[in-house]
Amino acid sequence: NSGPLMSKPKHLGVTPPISTNAPSEEEEALSTDLLNTLKDEGVFEGEDERKNREVVLGKIDKLVKEVVYQVALKNKLPESLARECGGKIFTYGSYRLGVHGAGADIDTLCVVPSHVKREDFFEYMTALLKERSEVTELTAVPDAYVPVIKLQFSGVDIDMIVGVLQQPTIPDDLELLDDKILRSIDELSVRSVNGSRVTDEILRLVPNVSTFRLALRCIKLWAKRRAIYSNSVGFFGGVAWAMAVARICQLYPNQSASTIVARFFHIFLRWNWPMPILLKPIDEGSGQFGVWNPKFNQSDRNHKMPIITPAYPSMCATHNVSQSTKQVIYVEIKRGVQIIDKIMKRELPWKHLFEKDEYFRQYKFYLQVNVSSRGDEEHHRLHGFVESRLRFYVASLETSGQFVLIHPCTKSFEHEFACKSDEEAQRIRAGFLPAELPTPAPEGEAATGSGTEATVPDAADGQDASSAEAGDPTTGSDSDKGKIHTSTFYLGLHLIKRERSATGERRMDLSLPTQDFIRRIKDSDVWKGDDEMAISIRFLRQEQLPDEVFTGMSRERLRTSSSTRQDKKKKSKKRSTQGADDAAASEAPAKKAKLAAAP
Repeated sequence: NSGPLMSKPKHLGVTPPISTNAPSEEEEALSTDLLNTLKDEGVFEGEDERKNREVVLGKIDKLVKEVVYQVALKNKLPESLARECGGKIFTYGSYRLGVHGAGADIDTLCVVPSHVKREDFFEYMTALLKERSEVTELTAVPDAYVPVIKLQFSGVDIDMIVGVLQQPTIPDDLELLDDKILRSIDELSVRSVNGSRVTDEILRLVPNVSTFRLALRCIKLWAKRRAIYSNSVGFFGGVAWAMAVARICQLYPNQSASTIVARFFHIFLRWNWPMPILLKPIDEGSGQFGVWNPKFNQSDRNHKMPIITPAYPSMCATHNVSQSTKQVIYVEIKRGVQIIDKIMKRELPWKHLFEKDEYFRQYKFYLQVNVSSRGDEEHHRLHGFVESRLRFYVASLETSGQFVLIHPCTKSFEHEFACKSDEEAQRIRAGFLPAELPTPAPEGEAATGSGTEATVPDAADGQDASSAEAGDPTTGSDSDKGKIHTSTFYLGLHLIKRERSATGERRMDLSLPTQDFIRRIKDSDVWKGDDEMAISIRFLRQEQLPDEVFTGMSRERLRTSSSTRQDKKKKSKKRSTQGADDAAASEAPAKKAKLAAAP
């Protein structure tokens, strides 16, 4: 439905439009080309998949009503009244916005009446889902910032959250945009309900929904291909990209999707951050809940690229953005400007905008964060928790003064191994996967032990830093054998050039931020002990990365203009020291990273 959800003001947004011009024939043609390119890229779901999603949502709606009914009976309500308590699901995110792609998950809000406590919902819904043969990969995370049940239902990925309203029944015609529904509900329910409220407000605040959807599909694909689509690790998530595109639609209300995309890149290249992106003035509401206000809240003043949700209570959707991820986003938008200008001149086709990033060829050094667990469900929780906490590690590394930026990878690498020996289990827990062979340290770059291990202060030669951090996997037992689940995350490092020490070495000391991050993970309720779980962090050169990260691309590192200049200087210096022999070359100073074990 591309029509308005309710009456709209004279103009949409916090300022009048920049232009109300209609698109030219050429701009319309470019929009048609964009649509065809997106179809070729496979971003639209097929008819069978669409019907399957609708069937799945219908089944989930019935399950929600059943949970409400069962809890009502537990609370001694008469059966006739229990059946009338209702319950309803709402979708939000990309599915509700109408921009989901093939295979995308569905964000689902389950609204229940006041007699259903959140704990009841998780207990009863999880039990009902376990009985369904169509349900797989069921994981409940009740202690998340927004408590969630993750599952796959008939092949459809579902993220299910719950909102408890302070009313005895939930009718099928319930709407969520009225602020009155927020009265007396707790903060967790506000967070849950606001996902749907924000999505509906975005649709209400754009002048042309079909244009908005096409432009947003383009920006979503671009952001995913360029690896800057991930709220959890510090980039923009789906709702943030949607609000950014919606703001451009407000500024050019009559334009076609191609022009919206072009203006998107140009305007946000010059955006004066931290000036916020707003779709409407912030509503202070009744004062029951705090809203985003940098004048009074220090934490709000710290936001690097604030994009503010339009539904009360307004919040910053981009609070996870760090100084490093802000720089990465800027670089990608700048690249987008260069390409979109050529597309609009018919000098390049749209597909060039969607070329995949080459993250693992960009940097000379990387940090590899490995976590492993013995249990499947436990590992799902550990993976999600570590991913959500990586941004704290990045922030801590940023304050160390040793990096120009730290670039988190938006993709993690998952494995499941059946270990045949204690030794194999120990190596996996220490971060060395079976297919991975230790890579000798390149000439002039000393490293302790295998060449892929980071040095540990006060450690004997050959000690694996990862082992120390993982607990104590060096002492094998029968319990080490069996199945191990692993997740690997990467941080690309752009180092500040440092002077050599008196011994000729250039050292980095990452001990404190690494200790703090590992302690943060181990002190959480998710951590089930060093016998069941392990965490390791390794400092790697680009050529020491495992083969799996280079799928479909060359291993050769990208040469920047600065690195090219450095190569020329090295060649020039080499010509001026022709008398130097191989022995002298082998004495080149080492770069060492110091990663200390958590106490």
